[in-house]
Amino acid sequence: MIRKNKEDTVGEAITVAGLKKSYGNNDVLKGVEFAVGKGEIFALLGSNGAGKTTIINILTTLTKADGGTATVGGFDVLRAPDKVRSSISLTGQFAAVDDILTARENLELISDLRHIDSPAQTAINLLNKFDLTEAADRRVATFSGGMRRRLDIAMSLIGNPSIIFLDEPTTGLDPEARNDMWRTIKQLAKNGTTIFLTTQYLEEADELADTIVLLHRGKIVVSGTANELKKLVPSGSVELTFHNQKQLGAAMSVLRERFEVTRSDQNNLVLIVTADAASQIAELFVQLRDAKIEPTNFSQKTPTLDDVFFKIIGDKKEEK
Repeated sequence: MIRKNKEDTVGEAITVAGLKKSYGNNDVLKGVEFAVGKGEIFALLGSNGAGKTTIINILTTLTKADGGTATVGGFDVLRAPDKVRSSISLTGQFAAVDDILTARENLELISDLRHIDSPAQTAINLLNKFDLTEAADRRVATFSGGMRRRLDIAMSLIGNPSIIFLDEPTTGLDPEARNDMWRTIKQLAKNGTTIFLTTQYLEEADELADTIVLLHRGKIVVSGTANELKKLVPSGSVELTFHNQKQLGAAMSVLRERFEVTRSDQNNLVLIVTADAASQIAELFVQLRDAKIEPTNFSQKTPTLDDVFFKIIGDKKEEK
């Protein structure tokens, strides 16, 4: 792990307490609190509009909070923004690379801007590290999405930042490119870099994160490791998929009288808690048959982060 001085060997890389932010009458953040350990992969989950990017913007000094405190790399984001910026790197949702330049030229340009002593050697090292050597002198406009993302992260490592913010880094990537990015993130963490990750892909957080925090309507609603969060969902459950929203709604009306049911409008599916009891599984199919409702797919399943997300968000909606 990269450390600036002897005193910087303990504690958290990021601390957030009582963070608030509003835009007009829209309260985006409502007293958010969490901490990120050094060398940790920390995943912030939430739906669109939950406030994930706003938190990143505050922590990277792009936006000022309306209330609360935040430190990054041991520095207060309001009182010492220059020191915060010198210890971090930010990779946004879209690759910030120059399409006209080659990969080598992109890396050398950022090295010059960051006053690195040997831009050419820095570029060579990073091209090799991110498997871009053969494409070093091609214009970035010819790169695939995965190559552009690898170059983007390579550029973010120039200057050896101790903390990297990745705002939905795999959005738009195909499965192969996404797996490549996962390997890159794991290697960065293995080398001691603190990773602050936002994502809408729950399997991504499950695969990568040491700690996961779920943000909903500007508040932290749950946090823990992936295994800890999965324990919030009963282990015995089945998943049913239906043809359309009409069938989904009808199935919900029938099943919720007897079972605990969680709904996902996006995929026309419901998750039904059965406590691993065969008799309960048989009963739910009898109820659907009597109501003349036939699912398109059925599966027994172990809890996933999707289940946690749907359960917690569903519970919050019912509370309203």
